[in-house]
Amino acid sequence: MNITKIGWIGLGNMGVPMVKNLVKAGFEVTVYNRTTEKAEALKQEIGVGIADSPADLVKDNDFIFTMLADDAALTDVYTGTNGILTASSGEKFLAIDMSTVSPEATQKVAGLCAMKGVGYLDAPVSGSVKPAEDAQLIIMVGGAEANFEKAQPVLSKLGKLSLHLGDNGAGNNAKLAINLFLAITIQGLSESLLFAQQQGIAAEQFLEIVNNGAIGSGITKLKSNNILQDNYKAALALKHLAKDLRLAGQQGLHLPAGKAVAESYQQAENEGLGSDDMIAILKHLGKF
Repeated sequence: MNITKIGWIGLGNMGVPMVKNLVKAGFEVTVYNRTTEKAEALKQEIGVGIADSPADLVKDNDFIFTMLADDAALTDVYTGTNGILTASSGEKFLAIDMSTVSPEATQKVAGLCAMKGVGYLDAPVSGSVKPAEDAQLIIMVGGAEANFEKAQPVLSKLGKLSLHLGDNGAGNNAKLAINLFLAITIQGLSESLLFAQQQGIAAEQFLEIVNNGAIGSGITKLKSNNILQDNYKAALALKHLAKDLRLAGQQGLHLPAGKAVAESYQQAENEGLGSDDMIAILKHLGKF
């Protein structure tokens, strides 16, 4: 029986647990990361192969996944020195980007891939480190439906739900909408908590009310623990959410709550809170 071979680029907070799940599922995985120490550590832990460049992943892999920080990183991995497309000459791999990037970046890279005969999916995820570790991500996919079907056996090992939403860029737009909702939710939780505390209600009591009522959710419960433990270690760094809100603005976000929340997160990033978890918006709002 042929073993599916996967190339993976990007070993950040999300990439590492996702690679571990692919190896656990029986796929043969080779990784590339700009910081070679991360790749070496993963090789020692689970036996992945290591590529010297993105171009080195082109030969022999059935899929090449990317999980990167932004548009610039994605474009560089494909078109920069020793990029994926500098080596591609008709190989039959399927390219799948799971980063949160702009629809424009996706459409540009997808077009370049098409010129090389390479299929491309944008497949960003909803969920942070814990869902990545547990293979419980929600995967939002844009691209040709035939490529989506081809990718399903692999995507099913990374998440609990994969949805095909349309052409390239559709996955990105869905991710921006989800992260807009996430940012509004975290801002609302933080502002409500601060108001409650100003009225003499303890944080623990207020969060218990929230999480036992209709407005409670998975994210309010998860971030309640961070708040009560004063823990701002990043699962999703505030700077990444601020970036996603900027991307939403570029896509035409004009509604009042979204615009206000985008400004709030940008201010928090400017204050030096970008590397903290997104719940650090509470520290920014606490200054008012």
